[in-house]
Amino acid sequence: MRKDITVAAEIRNTRGKNEARRLRAAGSVPAILYGVGGEAESVSVSPKELTKILHSKTGHNTIFNLSIAAKETTPAMIVDWQLDPIKDRLLHADLKRIDLNRRLHVKVPVVTHGDPRGVKQQGGLFEIVTREIEVDCLPDDIPEQFDIDVSEMLIGQGIRASEIPLTGSMKLLSAGETVIVHVVAPKAEASTAAAEALPGAPAEPEVVKKGKKEAEVAAEPAKKK
Repeated sequence: MRKDITVAAEIRNTRGKNEARRLRAAGSVPAILYGVGGEAESVSVSPKELTKILHSKTGHNTIFNLSIAAKETTPAMIVDWQLDPIKDRLLHADLKRIDLNRRLHVKVPVVTHGDPRGVKQQGGLFEIVTREIEVDCLPDDIPEQFDIDVSEMLIGQGIRASEIPLTGSMKLLSAGETVIVHVVAPKAEASTAAAEALPGAPAEPEVVKKGKKEAEVAAEPAKKK
């Protein structure tokens, strides 16, 4: 998704570990800019600005303006980055020039809304199997996320990648049968059978919600007041 954000950068004329340490000590980090419209460039950028982008809702799918001092301003994306394993600080980034008229392959998160009826009324298990799908689209059409309503789902029902509505120039790249979410019976054998009935489900999906059967609720002793 394109944002009205400008990140300043400067050309680096020297490389190596010593130069990288000097940059970090001065409050910058080394980065590489490559892609359409120009040759690969060694630049330095503000780690705070890039970290802010990575932590935003659009994350690494954010298209921002990279302004290289006395040279060019180009739309860019963060395609790879390195973090300090202990302090979790940005150490290096790979940036890519973006042609706004060329299609991109991006992974977009899928966000669920609501509590499935199969959990509340039938005591089933709600499992999130896949948290993102891959699409092909023009840069300006990259969505922040895909929202799906799961409130009407019953035991045995699921939502696949092909059922997520796409708009604009978007085309699905993930396999259409990929299971995004499903509601299964609480018994292990029933859960296994349901998973087999939905192609693309991994062996151990994430259980998000677990409901109680009506019989179990009735069998519980009344709480003393």
